[in-house]
Amino acid sequence: MTATSPTAAKLRQAIESGVHRIGEIEIRVRPDAAGYLLCHHADAHLLESPGHGGLSVHHDPTAARDLSIYAEDGTYRFVKAQTNLCRGWVLVVATDDDLRIALDHFYPASTGVWLAWREGSLEVELLRDKLARQTGMYRFSRSISDAGAQELVKSVCGPAHQCARRILWQLDADTPLEDSEASRYHGIPTEVPEAAAIPLLCREACNHFVAECRKVSRAEFAAKEQAEAKAKAEAEAKAAAP
Repeated sequence: MTATSPTAAKLRQAIESGVHRIGEIEIRVRPDAAGYLLCHHADAHLLESPGHGGLSVHHDPTAARDLSIYAEDGTYRFVKAQTNLCRGWVLVVATDDDLRIALDHFYPASTGVWLAWREGSLEVELLRDKLARQTGMYRFSRSISDAGAQELVKSVCGPAHQCARRILWQLDADTPLEDSEASRYHGIPTEVPEAAAIPLLCREACNHFVAECRKVSRAEFAAKEQAEAKAKAEAEAKAAAP
């Protein structure tokens, strides 16, 4: 028999202590204690019904990958932490490791990140350090102003913008995020006590945020050039005036 991985064992301990939610997913121990049932939290009331209330049943933990690709309306979920996970399914997994695998497909690395954070060993990357590593067309993201980055957090991150992750990073070692709904968000997108949920954590700015930084940076550069050109034209006009 294959030994249970340390992460899976810690995950089981968390569930035994009362944890039953991560993101939009409800986790239930099977009635016969032989594994777990996973479903969208809004479908949890159907788990006790005959045939799971008509939910489509899946048994391969990697099925989570396909279940999490598209939202209910068919749109592509470009960030797995978006709060638009589709409904209508139940995933039956047999072991603790299968549970870990399934959750890693729904929310990549989230259980490991949470455990590291809980144990005080999680490494968090500052935004400026992340942007400094960008190359190619994304190198322009490095030039975003602090003000632009702060506003971008408010306009891109947090539950108001369908992101369920709690932001752990800041702009640099001396510049925390400004207070906002996004920066205050705790990483639990559903109504459940904090002790009953594994929060989704953001240890570094995602690729989507970096791409938006590039757009803002270029817009700031264009605005600066336009302002300088205007000032120069006004100065030349003033100098030429009789």
